Amino acid sequence: MSKTKPTPIPLCELAPGQHADFFALLAEKTRGTTSQGKPYFACRFRDARRGVAFMVWQDSPWYELCERDWQVGQFYKLRAVYGEHERYGPQLMELHAIRSVTDDDRADGFDPLLFIEHSRYDAAVMFTELKTIATTHIADEPLRRLVLTLFDRHAEAWQRLPATRDRFYPFAGGLLEHTLSVTRSCLQLVERYTAHYTELRPPLNRDLIVAAAMLHDIGRVLEFGAALPGVSPAYTVPGRLVGHLILGRDLVRDTARELGDVNPELVQMLEHMILSHLALPEWGSPRLPLVPECLILHHADDLDAKLEMYVRCLSRDRSEGPFTERDPVLNRHLFKGRSV
Repeated sequence: MSKTKPTPIPLCELAPGQHADFFALLAEKTRGTTSQGKPYFACRFRDARRGVAFMVWQDSPWYELCERDWQVGQFYKLRAVYGEHERYGPQLMELHAIRSVTDDDRADGFDPLLFIEHSRYDAAVMFTELKTIATTHIADEPLRRLVLTLFDRHAEAWQRLPATRDRFYPFAGGLLEHTLSVTRSCLQLVERYTAHYTELRPPLNRDLIVAAAMLHDIGRVLEFGAALPGVSPAYTVPGRLVGHLILGRDLVRDTARELGDVNPELVQMLEHMILSHLALPEWGSPRLPLVPECLILHHADDLDAKLEMYVRCLSRDRSEGPFTERDPVLNRHLFKGRSV
């Protein structure tokens, strides 16, 4: 009597303890060494909505195959047991079989596009909207030209990159979606607080806030390198050594010098906002915010990043009970048992 071939289940739908066949992209394979000097590989498989860790130790039957054949950016069919660790999050508890995907797997539902997580919104439409906001809401012509020049020079990266590799908006187009969202929020906030604090002299500078919102993460285009589809981009050498805040400041400074007509005080304030918008040294900010415009940018940026992480955790969690599994990035269990 022939055995029925198991139907693959999407990785993102697996429940803790479930043994199943599924397709996945090998997104990371990092060689390491234990404190006892034994080598291992830290691997990460994923589909568009879930990533799982898998440690391949030297004494594992998979070690030689992993070292020799497993390639980042390649698709695989796996038979494994899915689990969720309290501290380390989703992972493969046991691996029973693995092979490269073949054309025959399309009959079982394999589609490469299902493994590339990307923004829900069309990148070209978002990019056009961002440039339209710059054209409409930055009245200072040289400052507007500075912003649009940087957009045009880095258009491909803006539309391709995630906002971060593994925290908020960690998917293709995430940088653009985050930037557009922060810019919209900053526009609303500067209008409200300009009308409220009429005694402030000079008043809040809308041009400065909008330009800073649009360029606050511009350094990401140099911090991250190119990547295979569906694979988190690696840090560049400057990205590791310097980081996106200083890289962004340098891009703005160098481009402003090249254009030659941007008000030097506006450039100085814009540089300060890029460097200080994270606000806290432990978050990587080398300077504290010293102008009120930066408070608006900081809180709009922080709110947008955290809300995206909350929504992603709440909408994707499949655990039973009123709380989510502990989110390894947020470091907490979110309450999902509400009815209102």
